[in-house]
Amino acid sequence: MSGIYFHIPFCKVKCSYCDFYKTTNISKMSELVSAIKLELWLRKDYLADRSIKTIYFGGGTPSLLSAAQIDSLLKACFSVFDVQDNVEITMEANPDDLNLEYLQSILKIGINRLSIGVQSFSQTDLMLMKRRHNPIQAKNAVKFARQAGFKNISVDLIYGVPSMPFEQWKANLNEVFKMDVQHISAYHLTYHQNTQLWNDLKKGKIQEIEETESVLQFNELTKQAKANNFIHYEISNFSKEVFFSQHNSSYWNQTDYLGLGPSAHSYDKKSRQWNVSSLTHYLLALSHNKIPFESEILEVKERFNDYMITSLRTMWGIDLEYVLSEFGQSYVSHVKNIGKKYSKSNQVILKNNSVKLAQDGMFVSDTIMSEFML
Repeated sequence: MSGIYFHIPFCKVKCSYCDFYKTTNISKMSELVSAIKLELWLRKDYLADRSIKTIYFGGGTPSLLSAAQIDSLLKACFSVFDVQDNVEITMEANPDDLNLEYLQSILKIGINRLSIGVQSFSQTDLMLMKRRHNPIQAKNAVKFARQAGFKNISVDLIYGVPSMPFEQWKANLNEVFKMDVQHISAYHLTYHQNTQLWNDLKKGKIQEIEETESVLQFNELTKQAKANNFIHYEISNFSKEVFFSQHNSSYWNQTDYLGLGPSAHSYDKKSRQWNVSSLTHYLLALSHNKIPFESEILEVKERFNDYMITSLRTMWGIDLEYVLSEFGQSYVSHVKNIGKKYSKSNQVILKNNSVKLAQDGMFVSDTIMSEFML
């Protein structure tokens, strides 16, 4: 089983923290939809005969597409691939794009999981992050989604924001847990190079919050999630039971996937491919029936490192039997040695032939993961 990812790079406004490929040239949406449908046909053999269990519209801002455009992409996907009857189809959306009529129309054509980019319920935070919605629109987006009939709603939040004191973070969490959503993705703000916030940080216009404050906010997140019966199944993801993101879980569990659109990545366990990060070059190449991508063959060590990074992020952790079968005994010994080191500080748990992060290890996960890698 495999996944399909559509990258829709259009944004009306570029968020100050985002380093994904995007463009504000929204006049090319129809051209992009046609090009992606052609890419689907050109790459129909990439996943061999595997059936599709998840489809994901990411961006950018997929909710800028009309229901008709989304429908045409889904129909093309269903005509090219063997798509399972119970396929999870997720669409990322900006709150200010969502009204009841639009939500009813995308539900009707097959979107059955909605990921709403709320980020904060504070106007100060939203302005700093250059989000184009306001707190009222954020609340209404979730309300309209429920009214439209969506039963699987995820909300994105960001913490560790310079303008966000602890009490505001608590207020954000209190608000979202009142909303009857099934999933929450909560990320610590990252200053990616060449983003506006990164430049502002370098110029001294803003300051990173103290690490102790970041830990306090993370701990409040995990505490409230547990109190509201959300399962902390990945470092940044929390879900009611049976509402894990199947698509993202596939990434973490080493499942093959095909990425379509500018800058989209693909993976088949042996190699990675990535499309050019340019709408202009992407459209030009597809106009000549060519796919503008680069690729790399993954060596054993690279595949092992990928597995370390993805598996340690999840509640399932590293499966030592999988490491043995895929990579060999020397890799198992390496994992056990590093695991024992961090288990002494209660940052890693060694149990039942698995190695996973403890609560105390999650906030410093990057450091721990780097030691497991070769």
